[in-house]
Amino acid sequence: MKRFALKFGGSLTAALLAIAVTANPATLMAQDATASIHGHVQNPVGQAVTTGDVKLTTDRSSDAKSRKYTYTFPLDASGNFKGTGIKPDNYVAIVFQADKSLDFNNSVVFKAGEDKLVDFDMTRKEYTDKMSPEEKKAIEDYKKKNADVVNSNTKIANLNALLTQARADNKAGNYDAAVTAMQQATTQKPDEAILWITLADGQLGAADTAAKAARAAGKPATDPDVAQKFNDSIASYKKAVDLNAASKKPSPDTAAAAYNQMGQAYGKMGDAKNASDSYDQAAKTLPANAGMYYFNEAATLFNAGKPDEAGAAADKAIAADPKRADAYYIKGQSLIPKASVDPKTQKITAPPGCVEAYQQYLELAPDGPHAQEVKDILTGIGATVKSSYKAGKKS
Repeated sequence: MKRFALKFGGSLTAALLAIAVTANPATLMAQDATASIHGHVQNPVGQAVTTGDVKLTTDRSSDAKSRKYTYTFPLDASGNFKGTGIKPDNYVAIVFQADKSLDFNNSVVFKAGEDKLVDFDMTRKEYTDKMSPEEKKAIEDYKKKNADVVNSNTKIANLNALLTQARADNKAGNYDAAVTAMQQATTQKPDEAILWITLADGQLGAADTAAKAARAAGKPATDPDVAQKFNDSIASYKKAVDLNAASKKPSPDTAAAAYNQMGQAYGKMGDAKNASDSYDQAAKTLPANAGMYYFNEAATLFNAGKPDEAGAAADKAIAADPKRADAYYIKGQSLIPKASVDPKTQKITAPPGCVEAYQQYLELAPDGPHAQEVKDILTGIGATVKSSYKAGKKS
């Protein structure tokens, strides 16, 4: 500790003072002569008061508006306040918001060096007992409404969790789990179209899996159990379409998605007419994506063993999007079975439009996934593979 060099008349006196200073070091430390405050403010419904001030005054004779306030401490976004440099005394602490007094503490005594906690809890009985019947009713109504909002938000959070999990299950091929989750979700909120679409996606996946298993077991494509699964998915897609149409703000994207998937379900059942009608509805609902929907129609019908219908759908896809290469491939594939063979010359003659479709595919996708197959077909039927098509290079 630093020693103070003081001069006295006698050396003995100076020595005694040095000993005294050493023995009582606290007497040399400066003490904070002020106090500080911190606290929290909440309103009668238990919410933080996030705007306003807490003011301190020793003036108890004037009214709240005319009295002078010695200290003012603002409330933050969490309803908290704090302040320093308060002269020790007995203060009235008042919460103000827009010059209106909300609550007060009539006696807050500060001592030097003290950091005093002063909270204002307007949910306390002493405070609410002084409220008018109208104010009390307003608080009760608010609490009830707020409870409804909390319950609604909880329900929405649960539905979102179910929806997220079901989509993940559908993507992973866990269709039964997705169906179970979405059946629970549609029971909780039966008026939400997107929930029905996700349920239908799970049902469609389960139906497709059942159809493959039936084929492997030698059962016919019209197996009643399999057909029922497809019909369940179609019913759910239709439910989604109807709910979306009846909503305050119908979504073309939602409706088109349902029609598109419905077309796939009908197509996998072998119902070409209803499949085409569903895809047509999707394209009509969202014209910007018409090329995609018509191509999906062509692919679905081709995979379902409906080449004529697939070719017609491919023509629609090409008309809507002339740059969609795979539509030309499906058109060519739908026509090539109709090629004829001259019994004398064994020359193969492709039906009208077939070679042109294959060639246009190569023009748009010279290195596409079907490029080598198309080149081989053209070569096999004696058609010319133009040099600009990068002939001979496998994709």
